Amino acid sequence: MTEIKVLGILGSPRHEGNSEIMLDHALKGARDSKASINKVSLYDLDFYGCTECNDCFESGECSLTDDMDEVYEAIELADRIILAAPIFFMSLPAQTKAMIDRCQRYWAIKYALKQSFPRPLNAPGRYAAYIGIGGTSGSRLFDGTMLTLKYFFDAIDMQPLEDHYLLVRGVDGRGDINENRDSLQDAYELGKFIVDLE
Repeated sequence: MTEIKVLGILGSPRHEGNSEIMLDHALKGARDSKASINKVSLYDLDFYGCTECNDCFESGECSLTDDMDEVYEAIELADRIILAAPIFFMSLPAQTKAMIDRCQRYWAIKYALKQSFPRPLNAPGRYAAYIGIGGTSGSRLFDGTMLTLKYFFDAIDMQPLEDHYLLVRGVDGRGDINENRDSLQDAYELGKFIVDLE
């Protein structure tokens, strides 16, 4: 049986915050289901936002050389992705959005160059999930992020598991999610579930 590779992307600028706690629980679930785990914390990386030079429309490569190269490699190797990030002003934090914008190269590969996503032959299916945490409780808190993620996951050739996204409202202070045992268990179960998909 092929070992499933799960990539956890932490999009929060805060170390050991609620998003990281939830992501770590999800990755533990994936690990307990015998998956190979890789975690990328965007706050540890030094990279630029997209400059819209459009070089990727010609080559499929990004002209910028920085720590996004590590993210590109991780995305291409992953069979599953779990992105965890809080809500800032009804959207994703700057670090996360910059990472997504830099994945314009994959949109160019797929839609401008009409090429296949760079993956090994006979690789498992690719699925993605999102763990989102917001400090307020508004009914439309995650609306903007859902649209961004739809097109991001499409660009990187991941099938979004929207019915299984974990969206937690009303959690703001660092570590407050530890008081919400149900959400932590849900994150753990998400990690197990995403590994077991065909």
